[in-house]
Amino acid sequence: MSGSEKDPRVNPHTGQPIPVEPASAAAPANASAPANTSPPAPAAGHHATLGPAPSQQELAIRAALETVMDPEIGLSVIDLGLIREVRLLDPPRTLIRMMLTTPFCPYAPQLVEEVKQAAMSVVAQECEVELMPDPWSPDLMPDPGLLGYSF
Repeated sequence: MSGSEKDPRVNPHTGQPIPVEPASAAAPANASAPANTSPPAPAAGHHATLGPAPSQQELAIRAALETVMDPEIGLSVIDLGLIREVRLLDPPRTLIRMMLTTPFCPYAPQLVEEVKQAAMSVVAQECEVELMPDPWSPDLMPDPGLLGYSF
């Protein structure tokens, strides 16, 4: 092989060897089997579906919840990642699942009432706020840097 020729077994972009496929794995170009048109399976650890996109009403409720502030931390319940789910149910009512930053938060009743009022100001229907027992962590925040320190 001369210096100007390239080794076909090496990827010219990465310099890594190209894996050799066994002859039995390669399908002929005119194979009669139908092509697989389904999307590839998700990798381990990834969700297959993300669920339906949020409705305009759900987005409007989340925007209204940006005004509900945690009185001790000074950030909104959205910025803190406390709002875990907003659902519009039938019969018409709104269900909001939220967490608290501490298990026995003294401001829980106030926060729940403010969340209800904010949601009902956007969508005029009954609102139920369900407190989730899960422990809160800054990792649940969309931007943990808002707390002012790095982890």
